[in-house]
Amino acid sequence: MTDGEGTSVPVPGPRRATEGAAGPPQRPPALRWSVLGPVRVRLGERQVEAGQPRQQALLATLLLRGGRTASAHELINAIWGEEPPQQARAALRTYASRLRKALGPRADALVSEAGGYALRLSPGDTLDVTRAAELAAAAEKAAAGGDLPRAHALYGEALALWEGEPLTAVPGPDAEVHRAQLDERRLGLLEQRLEVGLEAGLHAESVSELTALTAEHPLRERLRELLMLALYRCGRQAEALAVYADARRVLIDDLGVEPRPELSDLQQRILNADESLAFHAEGRASAVPPPVTPHQLPAAVPDFTGRREFIDDLGKQLTSAGGSVMALSAVAGIGGVGKTTLAVQVAHTVRERFPDGQLYTDLRGAGPAPAEPEAVLGSFLRAMGTPDSAIPDGVEERAGLYRSLLDGRRVLALLDNARDAAQIRPLLPGTPGCAVLITSRVRLVDLAGAHLVDLDVMSPEESLTLFSRIVGKERVDAERQAAMDVVAACGFLPLAIRIAAARLASRRTWTVAALAAKLSDERRRLDELTAGDQAVAATFELGYSQLEPEQARAFRLLGLADGPDISLDAAAAMLGREPGQTEDILETLVDTSLIESAAPGRYRFHDLVRLFARACAERDEHPPAQRDAARSRLRDFYLATATAIYALERPGDRTVDHLTEARHPGLSFTHRDAALDWLYAEAENLLACSRQAAREGVLRHAADTLLAAQDLSESGAYSHQFESAAQLVRQAAEEAGDALAEGRARTVLTHVYSIAGRVQEAGAEAEQALQLGRSTGDPLICGTALNDLGINAFYQKRNEDAARCLRLALEAFRTDGNRSSEASALCNLARAYSELGRFDEAIELARKGAEIYRSLGLKLRRANARYALGVTLTTAGRPEEALEELRLALDRFRESRQRLWEGSAHFRIAQAQLAVGRAQEAASHAERALALGVIGGDRMRGTILTVLGRALSAMRQDDRARACWREALSLHEANGSSEAAEVRGLLGSARV
Repeated sequence: MTDGEGTSVPVPGPRRATEGAAGPPQRPPALRWSVLGPVRVRLGERQVEAGQPRQQALLATLLLRGGRTASAHELINAIWGEEPPQQARAALRTYASRLRKALGPRADALVSEAGGYALRLSPGDTLDVTRAAELAAAAEKAAAGGDLPRAHALYGEALALWEGEPLTAVPGPDAEVHRAQLDERRLGLLEQRLEVGLEAGLHAESVSELTALTAEHPLRERLRELLMLALYRCGRQAEALAVYADARRVLIDDLGVEPRPELSDLQQRILNADESLAFHAEGRASAVPPPVTPHQLPAAVPDFTGRREFIDDLGKQLTSAGGSVMALSAVAGIGGVGKTTLAVQVAHTVRERFPDGQLYTDLRGAGPAPAEPEAVLGSFLRAMGTPDSAIPDGVEERAGLYRSLLDGRRVLALLDNARDAAQIRPLLPGTPGCAVLITSRVRLVDLAGAHLVDLDVMSPEESLTLFSRIVGKERVDAERQAAMDVVAACGFLPLAIRIAAARLASRRTWTVAALAAKLSDERRRLDELTAGDQAVAATFELGYSQLEPEQARAFRLLGLADGPDISLDAAAAMLGREPGQTEDILETLVDTSLIESAAPGRYRFHDLVRLFARACAERDEHPPAQRDAARSRLRDFYLATATAIYALERPGDRTVDHLTEARHPGLSFTHRDAALDWLYAEAENLLACSRQAAREGVLRHAADTLLAAQDLSESGAYSHQFESAAQLVRQAAEEAGDALAEGRARTVLTHVYSIAGRVQEAGAEAEQALQLGRSTGDPLICGTALNDLGINAFYQKRNEDAARCLRLALEAFRTDGNRSSEASALCNLARAYSELGRFDEAIELARKGAEIYRSLGLKLRRANARYALGVTLTTAGRPEEALEELRLALDRFRESRQRLWEGSAHFRIAQAQLAVGRAQEAASHAERALALGVIGGDRMRGTILTVLGRALSAMRQDDRARACWREALSLHEANGSSEAAEVRGLLGSARV
């Protein structure tokens, strides 16, 4: 406890137990000592006053002697050095007395003996230095055992104990020595953590930290090695080699020595593209096991029948490579022919030959929304133990990490239901010893090196055997001819046979002949019973005919929806039923195997069952008006929910007032996290619904759904799918002559292209959108298109044009009473004015925009305003003020899962840090921007590399700076950017 002046107040010692007192005496509270920062002492939960600096020096000296006694002479030398004051011994006694008084009930921890002092820790007492050593030892043990994520976390926990400079402000020669030792220990732990991080695949995340560390410790060669390896694994070979050149120059200039052999050897291996440098390459110690061995194969069916020649052939192909090449086999055939069942059976047969794991995914190639390779690679990487933080964005980056993880391992990948070879190629391991088994409805003739197998229907004998195994041999033998009629009516398709047999097996009162009679009635089968995918529909009819009316209605209507699955809430909306009633219905459909439960509250059709359900819905059961009504309810559900989320994120934004009004309700949210969770969980289904609406001619609905869900385009997670949907809506609207829908679709596309840095395309779409907006009198399009044209002109350095368009946009938004969009135009106009040198006006405009957003409660958009203000302040030469705004924007972008905006904020912070001369911080933030990605695509990546090069040059890392500038120049030239001239100038003036 302390008094008002902050001086120590003694705490009474423990009282002697009185006669008659119950229970044992209480144990004195534990002491927690800290020296890895300011010297601190805590007694239980109370902070103990450590005293003046020289008293702290006494305390630190005793703590770091590990309980050993220090004589008075040793302590005097430790605290004062060679010229102590005359009253040094008296001062020691005073310091010791004050410490005992401050420690209260634990005063006995400070021991006087042999004319000196010692600090004796009791069980339960802790010292942060000791704790750091324990954590480091545990980390080493975890790393040796192959648990790299745990090792990385433990090293991080140890490093977190450092709270700035050890023994902060503690005087004396002993403190100086200990400070240097503790700093060295921290650096050693940093190197160990970074090394483990690289082993675990965290090379992209490590570059930023290593860049800063090599600048802070330019002579520390191990850090240079780690940075070279991290850059090389990120595909930045030129920069990795430049790190070596910089290190060599610094070592020669400062110490007159060449780099140590390890550093030179690494440079040579990078020059030779040594495969052992790749992540998880063969050179990695075999004692470290892979973090996870996936076993994802679906269960093999117990009644698998026939196909022996295919099993033998495929098994031989998959295992005959002998580890020298990758084996690749593809099974093609019509739907329902048993491709998946055969592939799963083969995979189980050979799984022992692939001890490092088996991967499986359904690529949904036959449906309207095939799985994206990027998403599949993400799931595979997670299955192999890669943490989410280490999974990069982009197909190429994920495919590279995937191949690196598989290098040197024997893994079987079963890729089921592929659409085409293009979908498959990024998912191929490409490494010896691995094998891939693919199923598809089409022959993958353009998949190089694949062993192709065409799977036909089963033979009559195999069909009958399969039927018998499911129904029962005795039952079939008694009606053998009827059983043959059944399998023949099923077209000898395995899936059809299985469904028919399962229905019969569950109805003991039916005869086989009764089932054959049902199948012989052509009115109960689709016309295409013996042709292609439609052959399966007849067997689905058997199960469907047993449904209760409410079940059958749900089955039919839900089959009309696109998307990989459907949530319970969406299904309830489509059916026009309460969620509880809908769940009961859907669960009974799951029991009949007509739909699957993908996860709690989510349901999906097998693609063939979906076709059958749609065929049922399009027959007499549902007139067109009823089908349209169901699809309309689903469209309204997605539009209304997306609009509600948009309004929650942007209160007061009038955009929602111009959108198509949903006649049926959606979900509402009170908390933004729940709203964003829904938006990203339903992204694929929402975009599928928009595409379906466009194909069905409901164009304004389709365009407005995309407008309401535009946060998806800014997140970086669904950019490709969002763009594809917008292009489809634009094309459909253009063909239908719906100018308003076309204008809104073009507005959406402008935004998508602008984010991606595709300036020319964005400008063309915005021009078209503006014309359409004016022709239809749509204030939403007019204002937004002018705003977009201003942004586009700004990106092209046409600042006068940008300012003109943005002033017109501002006027349009004010006329419409759209305060939120007015704030957007103000912030954008501020950027244009700052480039024109009108700094005071620019700053004032940006502040007005931020104030409007604040008054409306628009937290995310206020972050955009802070971002614009920060950029403007940097341009105006006020970088310290800019940093304050940009840091606040960064926090909000991170909370809102706006990855691209988060990266952009890191870049702008890098610019501001560079402007105030903090090159290390600038380089660190620029690296974070490169790792996250930014608004503006390759054009902005080139700009980031230019800034990173400037920071590296200021840090005397000239070779690496030139490597960055060369890559930046290549990007700017490819995009026709005017910034190419600036980069050429930097390269021309760079130190050689």
